[in-house]
Amino acid sequence: PDSEQMAIDAKSSDGVYVVPAFTGLGAPYWDQDARGAVFGLTRGTTKNQFVRATLESLAYQTRDVVDTMAAETGIDLKSLAVDGGAANNNYLMQFQADILGTPIQRASIAETTALGAAYLAGLAVGFWDSIEDIKKTVKSRDEFKPEMDATTRTTLYAGWQRAVKATIQYHPND
Repeated sequence: PDSEQMAIDAKSSDGVYVVPAFTGLGAPYWDQDARGAVFGLTRGTTKNQFVRATLESLAYQTRDVVDTMAAETGIDLKSLAVDGGAANNNYLMQFQADILGTPIQRASIAETTALGAAYLAGLAVGFWDSIEDIKKTVKSRDEFKPEMDATTRTTLYAGWQRAVKATIQYHPND
């Protein structure tokens, strides 16, 4: 089964957190020496729970960055537009909306970077007269609205933060 179905079948990650610091941790931690880690494994942990926790780590990392941006700018995110391969995973997009407490809008075309380049080329050769003309061609997006209650959101994210802190503190060569 694909990762989306495995995550759904798991029902919960049951306290498992994956910190995918395979090349260190980027924003907002900036720790190039951090190592990837998994926390909360038990004899009863299933591969579906591991897959779910891995997908959830992507959403937690996004929240880390979004929260930092909000703290630095004073601007709260009203919605997040997403594209790319991971955006095709409905479970991940719903969890992202839930952990951010913010609607997620998925583009109708998965790879919008290529589409943006095509739009710019079209503008350059006169295929479109303006950006407004391009906006008229944009198709509707799928929207994922937060469904998770604030207490659960806070509890899950606090677990992620503990896992990241432990990952940062672990340096095998110290």
